[in-house]
Amino acid sequence: MTTPEALPVRRSLGFGRRLEATVAVVIARLLTFLSPERLRALLRTLRRGARPAPYRATARAREAVTTVSLHCAGEGCLARSIATALICRAHGTWPTWRVGVRTEPFTAHAWVEADGRPVGELPGTEGFYVLMTVA
Repeated sequence: MTTPEALPVRRSLGFGRRLEATVAVVIARLLTFLSPERLRALLRTLRRGARPAPYRATARAREAVTTVSLHCAGEGCLARSIATALICRAHGTWPTWRVGVRTEPFTAHAWVEADGRPVGELPGTEGFYVLMTVA
């Protein structure tokens, strides 16, 4: 289950950015089949040696992901957050990746943060109880 989200305006991307985002989305969709423990372990391994991702670069990565994938632009928050983190990592940085839940009403959600704030999320993300973090 994920938090419903309005579809963002889709932007045009150059060939290189479109290819990068498409590859990241395909890999992210495959990674969503891993158990939570294995996914967290893999993401922790990938983030090693990376600098913290700045907000603007993370927002551009997220925008590219939502442009190439309707699933990620809608309710595919897990794939969207993983793909965004993968693009950032390809550029030598890593955002804070989080998964959390809210109980009233029950909702699970995955997102990325940069500079201490959620990237591209609707207000209310701070109300989630965080279950997993890869910072």
